[in-house]
Amino acid sequence: MASIAKRPDGRWRARYRDDGGKEHAKHFPRKIDAQRWLDSVTASFVRGDYVDPQAGSISLRDFYNAWASRQVWAMGTRSAMDLAIGSFPNLPLRRLRRSDVELWVKGMDQSGLAPGTIHTRVQNVRAVLRAAVADNLIAKDPSAGVALPRRRRREASMSIPPPEVVGRLMDATQHAPLIAVCAFAGLRLGEAAALKPEDLDVEARTLAVRRQVQRGPAATVEIKSPKAGSERVVFIPESLVTLLEKHLDSTARTEWMFADDGQLPPHQNTVGHWWRSACKTVGVSYRLHDLRHFYASGLIAAGCDVVTVQRALGHARATTTLDTYSHLWPTAEDRTRKAAGELLADSLRTARGLHAI
Repeated sequence: MASIAKRPDGRWRARYRDDGGKEHAKHFPRKIDAQRWLDSVTASFVRGDYVDPQAGSISLRDFYNAWASRQVWAMGTRSAMDLAIGSFPNLPLRRLRRSDVELWVKGMDQSGLAPGTIHTRVQNVRAVLRAAVADNLIAKDPSAGVALPRRRRREASMSIPPPEVVGRLMDATQHAPLIAVCAFAGLRLGEAAALKPEDLDVEARTLAVRRQVQRGPAATVEIKSPKAGSERVVFIPESLVTLLEKHLDSTARTEWMFADDGQLPPHQNTVGHWWRSACKTVGVSYRLHDLRHFYASGLIAAGCDVVTVQRALGHARATTTLDTYSHLWPTAEDRTRKAAGELLADSLRTARGLHAI
C-alpha cells in the first residue's frame, strides 16, 4: 500500500509498506518527486530486486563474518578471504560506492602488490558483495566493472628451470627426494610434504596423492584432503622409485616420508627455507612451484595430450590445464612443419640426385 499526502509545511510525504508490513516514508518539496520515488519502489517490487533502505546499515565486516561462518571452506580459503576483507574499507554496506573499490585497488597497485594478487583479492571481496546483493541488503555490487591492473601473459610470467638447473638444485640440498617428487611427479608443495611411505607403490611405480599439508595457526600444520579433483595416482619413472626407496631405507621413516617419526610433516615455511637455501647455493631464483611447471612442460614436450597432463597434475578440469599451459603445446604450424619435414626425410632416403638439397 502506498500513498502521498501534503503536510502542513507544504511538503509532500510519500509512504509505503513493504512485504513485512514495515512502513517507509520520505518527504519531497514537489508532489511529482514523491510520485517518482514511489514509482521506482513499486518497480523494484515488480522486478523482485527491492531492497529495504535500512537493510544495508550492517558493516561489511559484520556481514562478512556472519556469511563466512556459513561457508564450506578449506582453512586456506578462509585465511585468503580474511586478508582481502581486512584490507577493504569497512563501511556500512549501503554506503559502499564504486569509487571506494577503485581507491582500494589503486592503493594496492601503488603499494607494489602483483596484479595477480590484486585480482585475487578483488574476486574475494566481490564474492562477499554479491552475497549481500543476493540477501537483498544492497541493490547492486559496487565492484562490478572496476578496472584492474593488467596481468602478464602466462607464457611471459611462467619460469621453467632447465633440467641441468634442477639437477644442480638436487645436488645442493639434503632434501633432494622432496624436490624430486615436485619436479618429476608434479606434486604441489603441500602434497609432497604430506606423503607417507605407503603412498609409494614400488611394483606399480606409482605415487598416490591422498592428502596435503596446510598452514595452521601459530606455525602449526593441518592435514587436509587435496584440492578438489586433485586426489590421484601419478605414474613415476623407475629412477624416482629408486631414489625414494633409498631415502626411506636410509631414514627408516614409517609415518611420514619427509618427517622424522613422531614429528608432523614439514611446514610450508620450512620447505620454503630448504628450497631458497638450495637456490642461493646454486645462484638461481625460482619458486618451488616452478618445478610443477617443469614437470608439465616435460609431459607436453613428450607428446602427452591434455587429459593425460590434467590427470597427472590433478587439475579438476581440462580447461585449467589449457589455460595454464596452452602456450607450451605445439601449434598447427609446428605440427605442419614437423610432418612435412618427416615426409621430406623419408623421400630423400630413396630419391636419386636430391641428396644435395
